[in-house]
Amino acid sequence: MGSIPEIQKPHAICIPYPAQGHINPMMKLAKLLHFRGFHISFVNNHYNHKRLLRSRGPSSLDGLPDFRFYSIDDGLPPSDAEATQSIPALCESVPKHSLEPFCELITRLNEMNDITNGYLETSLDWIPEMKNIRLKDFPSFIRTTDINDVMLNYLMTESEAIPRGLAIILNTFDALEHDSVKPLLAMNPNIFTIGPLHMMQQYVHDERLKHIGSNLWKEDVSCINWLDTKKPGSVVYVNFGSITVMTKEQLIEFGWGLAYSKKDFLWITRPDIVGGDEAMMPPEFVEETSGRGMVTSWCPQEEVIKHPSIGVFLTHNGWNSTIESISNGVPMICWPFFAEQQTNCRYCCVEWGIGMEIDTNVKREEVEAQVKEMMDGEKGRIMKNNALEWKKKAEEAVTIGGSSCFNFEKLVNDILLKK
Repeated sequence: MGSIPEIQKPHAICIPYPAQGHINPMMKLAKLLHFRGFHISFVNNHYNHKRLLRSRGPSSLDGLPDFRFYSIDDGLPPSDAEATQSIPALCESVPKHSLEPFCELITRLNEMNDITNGYLETSLDWIPEMKNIRLKDFPSFIRTTDINDVMLNYLMTESEAIPRGLAIILNTFDALEHDSVKPLLAMNPNIFTIGPLHMMQQYVHDERLKHIGSNLWKEDVSCINWLDTKKPGSVVYVNFGSITVMTKEQLIEFGWGLAYSKKDFLWITRPDIVGGDEAMMPPEFVEETSGRGMVTSWCPQEEVIKHPSIGVFLTHNGWNSTIESISNGVPMICWPFFAEQQTNCRYCCVEWGIGMEIDTNVKREEVEAQVKEMMDGEKGRIMKNNALEWKKKAEEAVTIGGSSCFNFEKLVNDILLKK
């Protein structure tokens, strides 16, 4: 039986039913697959993982670089007994409690595998005007191996429509993304950068429109009064947007990272941010951050970001959040989740020099370190200065005669009104 070349090595996740009679044959299958060139991840429940360590020694599950051992929760009470767990109890508990931790493990393994084999770190040189872009910086919907993927095909269909558009309107400004927009102009010359749109609102002089809003969650405006009590540049603003869903473990790591940083923070946690479960931090966190942390479910973000007390924005890098942060001179700690957020993160951290990326598998120590660096460190000072420069360019774009104002007038007069 021949082996598979390293660059093509497939990955098998072996998860036996949590009993000796099932673990044994699964291990034999795993060894056969490994011999044929597979990377193996062998997954027991916590209970049997600990039993193996006790029976075979503390280093028995160190494995090999390509034969690794992991464990997940089965939902049953912890126990150190040397006996097979109740089969009926396992059959009742595992379907209810093991799916989520198993899916989280698969996500982590995929990310680790991508880093090991260098796949996502590959630089691409065939994307016009996007120098040194890596595969990991591409929108998540494009990074798929399924040619029938719904989102991939939707985006392909929309992209193919660009040449047929009467006009293409982009919520950005020339100075920020001129190089990226340039290749699109070859596809359709009627592309207009008229952003940041929230700054262009200064030209809407109709009082009747002020009461018309678009937020789908009720805004807690009390946070503005809370920010008024804080010193300039002293608050970390944390908001992962309207779609991002994280695990309870990620929520806790972010929370304790903020707590250990000793910085004031305003943290927006939607009711559904933890996969449908209520977003709750332990009482110890509330006690530790009393007086310097405010947690609420939604806020008027445009007012928050422009508030002088905001020093840094911990964000998912959705485009609205990104351009609002840029136009207010606020540097970012970036934790992209999906869609185009990885691309936005790349530009913030590499091209524009206004952000620091935080690892997907977030740890409290990294959150603490990045918050401190961004608020007090030399890198943070440089990024703050860069952010202020971009703020100045955004303001220039939306002044009368600026690029966005000029493009908006051209859009209205040469395209829309002509038709």
